[in-house]
Amino acid sequence: MKVYEGSILTVNRTDEVCRYLVEDRGRIAYVGRELPAAYAREERVSLGERALIPAFADTHQHFASFSLFHAGLNVMDATSNDQILQMVDEFARRASGKSLIAFGASPYSVAERRLVSREELDRVTHGKPLFLVKYDGHACVVNTALLQKLPKKIQSLRGYHPDTGEMNQEAFFAVSDYITNTIPISELLRDMQGAADYEASRGIGMIHSVSGVGFALNADISMETWFARSAQSGMQIRVFPQSMDTRVATSRGLPRIGGCFACALDGCFGSQDAAMNAPYASDASNSGVLYYTDEQVTAFCKAANRLGLQIEMHAIGDRAFDQATRALKAALDDCPRDDHRHGIIHACLPTPEGVDICEKYHIQVPMQVAFDNWRQEPQEYTEKLLGSERNAALNPVRTFLERGCVVSFGSDAPCTSPDPIVWLDKAVNHSNPAQRVSIRDALRMATYNGYWATFDEKERGSLEKGKVADMAVLSANPYETPADRLGTLRVEKTILGGKDYAGQRQGISAAVLRGMLSRARA
Repeated sequence: MKVYEGSILTVNRTDEVCRYLVEDRGRIAYVGRELPAAYAREERVSLGERALIPAFADTHQHFASFSLFHAGLNVMDATSNDQILQMVDEFARRASGKSLIAFGASPYSVAERRLVSREELDRVTHGKPLFLVKYDGHACVVNTALLQKLPKKIQSLRGYHPDTGEMNQEAFFAVSDYITNTIPISELLRDMQGAADYEASRGIGMIHSVSGVGFALNADISMETWFARSAQSGMQIRVFPQSMDTRVATSRGLPRIGGCFACALDGCFGSQDAAMNAPYASDASNSGVLYYTDEQVTAFCKAANRLGLQIEMHAIGDRAFDQATRALKAALDDCPRDDHRHGIIHACLPTPEGVDICEKYHIQVPMQVAFDNWRQEPQEYTEKLLGSERNAALNPVRTFLERGCVVSFGSDAPCTSPDPIVWLDKAVNHSNPAQRVSIRDALRMATYNGYWATFDEKERGSLEKGKVADMAVLSANPYETPADRLGTLRVEKTILGGKDYAGQRQGISAAVLRGMLSRARA
């Protein structure tokens, strides 16, 4: 039993700030402003100037992909293509795998203002195949060694550009499928353990992972499910199978379905294939791409909703957002459900009509506020792409909040690093002042709302008596930190199940076996 004394930010219904929290055998035994005499002699932890908050929840990321890239090469901080090539050269010399996997190339954050090319990569990869994914996770650049290994069928797909090595749209997904099938399962699971430890160091206690990127027989979905059910040190993982086939979820006993890839309704701004109601300001001939017809999306939503599954779908452009809202409305009109918690991921450019549907049908929004004026996709770029009016409407956190929609925050890792402090900073200091929210609202979106999004709020997400003691210690009280200083906050400790997070330590075989036999939530 431990007594925490200091600033206890409960994020309960009334956002109560308390003085004391008592943890006993992994659960919260008491939280309040006065310490009952019964706990007066227990071990006490003084927070001092620090604050105790609920552990964060990342409500949208590609956990398996992030795990691989986190263990591989990340070039997002590079300021030039020359620097990227130097990093790739050093990585290729020391890497032992059959293929090189890297992430984070962007034409907008490098001095050359263009994407690194296949020919340039050939000079520094020493004959090893290279899969370099763009920062947005929806396109890649391959070198000649990998290009020569790809199945011939990819050549007929939309987005295949062998001259530059850039692959986007369907060609990108096919190349991703090919690469993932070359990765040993044991290597992926080891990388997942390292990624879980990293995320815990950022105060994250729950991960919502969209899974399914091309492994044969959806092996990665099975692996993530087993990993989720066997995760140690209190880490919670909820798996969303990225499939339009409901059997992929029901056969694994998963109560939810959706994500990106197979459940992406459109592309993204970085590849200029997010589906738009009006053409891009930078190209009057281009309105992006819808990957499915309205009939296909509606049929999927109706089938999943009838089975009682929770649905989430990727929609970045306004046309895709409208398609998602129409399909979810049709599904709920067909089979009404009071507490479905269906969601639209990203929702970067919603329309008034779509927001009306979200409000009326209680559709929740796992948003990536870290995209706001993002270094890899800066404001001057998105304004040139979309025009000033649409650019100002991006990532409208406050709009959804004021309409009563539940907003939660996710990283879309590996697109952005899982860092909840960034979410708080971006939400409170949104580049559009009209979309800024209070720090109290932002903290709720980063904690309680994330647990609510997967029906976990009765056990976790706020610091209340009886709940699991999943908590994080911040370096200072965010409620008392000036808005322009929120980005300086640090996570000093993560406590899950009442214990300091100790890491994933079990062997790979033990983790798989335990996960296969466990009935824990995933």
